[in-house]
Amino acid sequence: MAYTMTPTPAGPVGSQYCVCKVELSICGQNLLDRDVTSKSDPFCVLFMEVNGKWVELDRTETAVNNLNPAFAKKFIIDYHFEEVQKLKFALFDQDKSSTQLYEHDFLGEFSCTLGMIVSSKKITRTLLLGNGKPAGKGMITIAAQELSDNRVITLSVAGRKLDKKDLFGKSDPFLEFYKPGDDGKWMLVHRTEVIKYTLDPVWKPFTVPLVSLCDGDVEKLIKVTCYDYDSDGGHDFIGEFQTSVARLCEAQDASPLELECINPKKQKKKKNYKNSGIIIVKSCKITRDFSFLDYILGGCQLMFTVGIDFTASNGNPQEPSSLHYINPLGTNEYLSAIWAVGQIIQDYDSDKMFPALGFGAQLPPDWKVSHEFAINFNPRNPFCSGVEGIVQAYSACLPHIRFYGPTNFSPIINHVARFAAQATQQETASQYFILLIITDGVISDMDETRHAVVQASKLPMSIIIVGVGNADFAAMEFLDGDSRVLHSYTGEEAVRDIVQFVPFRNFRNVPKETLAKAVLAELPQQVVQYFKHQNLPPINSEPA
Repeated sequence: MAYTMTPTPAGPVGSQYCVCKVELSICGQNLLDRDVTSKSDPFCVLFMEVNGKWVELDRTETAVNNLNPAFAKKFIIDYHFEEVQKLKFALFDQDKSSTQLYEHDFLGEFSCTLGMIVSSKKITRTLLLGNGKPAGKGMITIAAQELSDNRVITLSVAGRKLDKKDLFGKSDPFLEFYKPGDDGKWMLVHRTEVIKYTLDPVWKPFTVPLVSLCDGDVEKLIKVTCYDYDSDGGHDFIGEFQTSVARLCEAQDASPLELECINPKKQKKKKNYKNSGIIIVKSCKITRDFSFLDYILGGCQLMFTVGIDFTASNGNPQEPSSLHYINPLGTNEYLSAIWAVGQIIQDYDSDKMFPALGFGAQLPPDWKVSHEFAINFNPRNPFCSGVEGIVQAYSACLPHIRFYGPTNFSPIINHVARFAAQATQQETASQYFILLIITDGVISDMDETRHAVVQASKLPMSIIIVGVGNADFAAMEFLDGDSRVLHSYTGEEAVRDIVQFVPFRNFRNVPKETLAKAVLAELPQQVVQYFKHQNLPPINSEPA
């Protein structure tokens, strides 16, 4: 493989759904010794695959005379869950001052996806030479960390005996919170609501990111200003004070913090001036607003199950008109959907054993219709090894079943929901279940399916439906609650939207990665939403 050097780091690679930035720390162990009189002087180069070519993103410093380097320079990458981000780490022994990699001795390389690294948090792997053989005993260790301050601050604030500013009534007070900007001027961060006709207001508690309020530095000075609201925009100044988040955090529910609101002009004019009222911080709490990556780095596994529609409307799989016909290239729309979704999710499941289920077919030997059968015909062990295993089991089962009907979704949804319900007994953010249903048509058991989805919305579970063929998929759009809340036939509302539907026909003539982005874009948000709703932090999370 020829390595190409880009003079400047590549621009942002990927979609608009970037979750955050990941920092990768690199160590080498037992590297090859390429120098005659001393040890190798290694440096590491990071490449990312862009449109089938390896593009250099960055490189570390050189560790002089060291076969076991721990590089100080970190690699920082935008993380996109819904993309396969292929990375290559190549180590070289620096021989000259040249930036051209062919001028330096090659010490070995390792390729993987960013998903593999973040799902393990830390990996150690063998370095390989260009011929695929191990580079001696050389190893590389890569550790991932999310680069974001996810702390948020929640403040509950009130006022007492504020100055009266209105001639015929009391004041209409509100507060503004400021932090120092880079230009030395105060920058507005938050404005409370206006409380009408009172000198003793109680504002609603509010939450802002700690980075927004004080750049994450709890000792940094912030300014709080109190105004009397006027509808013409000419708000009257009541008073102000400066403090820090560290000081605000002294406020506890039992012992609130009282801060004097000062009007400097009044203070100068009046000798006996005390203050223009008191601002009471009733409580101040700093917590972590966990992201999808926090849960993955904390050890949460994504449990992937596939449900495949084998109803008669798909057509005879031996005929080219059938949606299950495997073309000379070895694929069809069902396989394309399995590959698109599976190749991303498999990085987040440590054993990569996935149940693959079928519905709507008659099975041997008695040819009874089943709406929930293992496509490997092993009901006790329906697991397939990786996405390749699902594809093999799918191809192998086609000649042995009879396509039939009806198109019932609820048995497979309830099947996965049973496992998701078992996972909730652990009361940790350790497992989240994803069911991919691929279907060609209209749901026969719509009432039961709606009910199953509403019940599943209470569980660590999401459902992705890919519609293949050219049928009318209006009912699927109905299940995807993007525009309105889904109701069960009993009237019960879904707790959250867990269904994402896409018609495959919209993605026939675009790169295969586009389908994955469309169906997986909402998943990180659904995972976070569920665990937050259950008040479950990531397993290995640090206190705020």
